[in-house]
Amino acid sequence: MKYTIGIDYGTQSARAQLLNISTKGVVAKAEEFYPHGVMSEQLPSGIPLGKDWAIQDGDDYFVMAINCIKSLLATSKINPEDVIGLGIDTTACTMIPLGSDLEPLSSNPLFKDTPNAYVKLWKHHAAQKYANELNKIAEQRGEEFLKRYGGKISSEWSIPKIMQIAAESPEVYAETSCFADIADWLGYKLTGKLYKNNVTTGYKTLWSDTTGFPSSSFFKDLNPLMEHVVEEKLSEEILEIGQRAGFITEEVSALTGLSQKTAVAVPHTDAGVVPITLGMGKNGQMIASIGTSTCHFLLSDTLKEVPGICGVIKDGAVPGFYAYEAGQTAVGDSFSWFVDNFVGEKLHVEASQKGVSLFSLLGQKAERLVPGESGLVALDWFNGNRSILVNSDLSSVIVGLTINTKAEEVYRAILESTAFGTRKIIENFREYGVEVTELYACGGIPKKDPFMMQLYADICDIEIRVSDEALAAAYGSAMLGAVAAGRSAGGYENVHSAEDDLGLLDFAIIKPNPKNVVAYDKLYEVFNTLHDAFSKDNSVIYTLKALREAAKA
Repeated sequence: MKYTIGIDYGTQSARAQLLNISTKGVVAKAEEFYPHGVMSEQLPSGIPLGKDWAIQDGDDYFVMAINCIKSLLATSKINPEDVIGLGIDTTACTMIPLGSDLEPLSSNPLFKDTPNAYVKLWKHHAAQKYANELNKIAEQRGEEFLKRYGGKISSEWSIPKIMQIAAESPEVYAETSCFADIADWLGYKLTGKLYKNNVTTGYKTLWSDTTGFPSSSFFKDLNPLMEHVVEEKLSEEILEIGQRAGFITEEVSALTGLSQKTAVAVPHTDAGVVPITLGMGKNGQMIASIGTSTCHFLLSDTLKEVPGICGVIKDGAVPGFYAYEAGQTAVGDSFSWFVDNFVGEKLHVEASQKGVSLFSLLGQKAERLVPGESGLVALDWFNGNRSILVNSDLSSVIVGLTINTKAEEVYRAILESTAFGTRKIIENFREYGVEVTELYACGGIPKKDPFMMQLYADICDIEIRVSDEALAAAYGSAMLGAVAAGRSAGGYENVHSAEDDLGLLDFAIIKPNPKNVVAYDKLYEVFNTLHDAFSKDNSVIYTLKALREAAKA
């Protein structure tokens, strides 16, 4: 028997799977939570953070990897020598400043109280003003790279985060030897070799396989300290997804029991690894990986300029296709926000008496409503907008509230808003000549919530294939681990051969309800009116945000 391990790092935890590639079955699972969690208010020492911060302790990631591996081996009781490969995927862009020893700069006692020395999670939006400045300068200079990113760079991408460090903590910038994607640093910790992967470097760090990084004069215009940032702090060799990064080090072998012959795949992004998991390989197929946020990857044989996307890379998800990325910044996060803060005691008691969660109870009540019955429409901007507006300063709007509005009506409106946001993304692709013919969904939420998937099918008027594998990203990373091992070790020659043999092809098919489609077309018109009104004139949103920040100062 031959086995491979996949570890998927999400926003709240890391999920791991041990895959038996001989029987094509998952034999063990593990989950580890970040010891320090996501820090959005203060550092462990009590140092306060500003508005829109989301940072982490870099050392947590390596600890979690070791614990996941040990848990899988202990649960399965297999011979560690039979684990031939390991793959990792993470959120992106989650960026870590590394010292000269290639360890997290936040681990250095000199910087333990400096917020900018910590890992900046993908949803760290405190760099928005630097993203705005980058976009302004790039536009003035006529930088061609902007076209690959739909015309705007998000605060979630790496360069605005580096700009924030250079501007606010120049001592951290000076001490940083490398700004690494967290996935690439994990690859280094497992193999002893630091590389960059072509996917996060291409999508998140303004790099192209044909033109490379932007010029030093562009980076100098961003901040004089950054003139030579590429040569000095971004110069690692770039490897392609599907390649081998190296083998397990002696240290990791001693910590986990894995053999030093265990191959490690070039790390990937969490959503980007899913298409091969689901056997996708046709023009027009889109996957929505739905969790705290949603990331959309669209396979296409056509290269077009599409405003508002997150980027497009050849071979970014499935070899042979352009992979367009788009996304929504708050999906599961917005559901949790409402349930945690706005559900009354009466519903808490009812949920307890029925032995169900508040999410389940609200979902059951919301499902009894018909489209439009609540008279509510919401914008899915609860954590800003990633696609198609690329603006983390935006905030949500819920229209139609009265003193008779019930909690389940608001909950349904928030669910619907995320589906409207996905429809907006799909229609934007189609408007600019990129086909969307099939929609896939994966993650814990789609598997657990068929009602939500029915909303998506009805609102987007498209059949949805929902994967039964809740940990699709971890499964895909395990597949890449088998590719890294190679055929001679019992793995696979390339990504396509692994996809053909291990790809998951069983789906729950959710079909649109024609009656609901008609009703939702009318509600979508309202959503679009709000979307256009508050994006073209966002002075109200900006004024409210300024007043809120002034009151807290």
